[in-house]
Amino acid sequence: MVSNDGYCYCCDSKTRFVATSDWWRDDYRCTNCNSLPRERALMFCIERFFPQWRNLSIHESSPVLGRGANRRLTKEAPAYVVSQYYPGVPPGKIVNGIRCENLEHLSFGNESFDLHITQDVFEHLFDPAAASREIARTLRPGGAHVFTTPLVRKNEPTRFCASLAPDGTVIHLMEPEYHDNPISSEESLVTVNWGYDITTFMFETSGLFTEIIFLDILDCGIRAEYIEVLIARKFPRKNSRELTPPSPQP
Repeated sequence: MVSNDGYCYCCDSKTRFVATSDWWRDDYRCTNCNSLPRERALMFCIERFFPQWRNLSIHESSPVLGRGANRRLTKEAPAYVVSQYYPGVPPGKIVNGIRCENLEHLSFGNESFDLHITQDVFEHLFDPAAASREIARTLRPGGAHVFTTPLVRKNEPTRFCASLAPDGTVIHLMEPEYHDNPISSEESLVTVNWGYDITTFMFETSGLFTEIIFLDILDCGIRAEYIEVLIARKFPRKNSRELTPPSPQP
């Protein structure tokens, strides 16, 4: 077991981080709020690049409720909207107090949000191109999609692992891999193994300009494999309201 004191961006407090195994991505947790390194990295980037986030209109798809960025955004951002994907439920319908939304077919109007957030969602989409277009459509000019997804391929080309047949049958292109589902005991199929070329994919499918933020800040509990944060920006129209992020600080 490894532990260190520090500051957690997810619960905005001094805390102690504890790793119970060598796989820190899932086991290096804040003892105060139970957040994970990728969640703290994402909240760090929201704070650093969008310091006015409390005043922004924000949509997050499929968060782990009560943990990570969701914990702080729920508390401090009045215009923060959460959605989950419930198969068979029409987009926009409320289920147990949570709005149903399909990232590939959002029910929100054009230019509805300043920020979209997804955490470890894009590796589970059958049509990530449609999702990136929908995110771009519903972002206001100058807005951004701030997200995490494991970039397991790194410098190798992105690899699609599964697809859908016209009748909705899943076609496995390689040995199936599954991740935990925050709202169901049924695990989520991994459909894409992303590489760093995700930046090109986002631009070609939606026109969003994407940068990859690499972070290693032990004092903030931000250290693990595959915790890069991606920021995909929608360029503002001339004379429109802009979200201008500050320069990263050391």
